[in-house]
Amino acid sequence: MSHTIATSLKLPAELKAAIDEDARRLGISSHAYMVRTLSEAAERSRLREQFTHDALAAEREMLEHGAYTLADAQAYFSARVRGEPVGRPGRRPLER
Repeated sequence: MSHTIATSLKLPAELKAAIDEDARRLGISSHAYMVRTLSEAAERSRLREQFTHDALAAEREMLEHGAYTLADAQAYFSARVRGEPVGRPGRRPLER
């Protein structure tokens, strides 16, 4: 079981009212709604950070090793769909 720590939030009245209403419509407590919302926000933040890390790594790889052109990729996959033997296209340097 997860260890919990008590905390306190001071919320504007309008925000607390919106939370209460949303929680009521979902059939859960305001506390459960806030825990869920904070958990989802933390997960989105982690995913966004991982996405940025992965995108920058992919960019570095493309700049170092080149990339496939759209025309080469389309020709490759079209040949594969037709059942023709075809080698992978080569990567081409990116213009900077």
